[in-house]
Amino acid sequence: MEPDTWFTQLLAALEPTADGSPSLEPVSDVEREALLDLARIAAHTSERWTAPVSTFLVGVRYAAAPAEERAAAVRALVATLDDPDTA
Repeated sequence: MEPDTWFTQLLAALEPTADGSPSLEPVSDVEREALLDLARIAAHTSERWTAPVSTFLVGVRYAAAPAEERAAAVRALVATLDDPDTA
């Protein structure tokens, strides 16, 4: 299944609005790349299962922020965690 199809189905299944439309917006390309970087860091510095749990926690933390702010926040987090001198 193509990723776009998967996410369309996932968003439709996650508590749609009363009219049946998705209640969430798709993840932007910038957010996706930042989340994948976070997952990479988590999986390579700890155990593999920490990658999905880490991205979930970040999603919960920044859920209310606009997409641009979410992406910037995740990028900043990635920069901090990817630098062994600051993590």
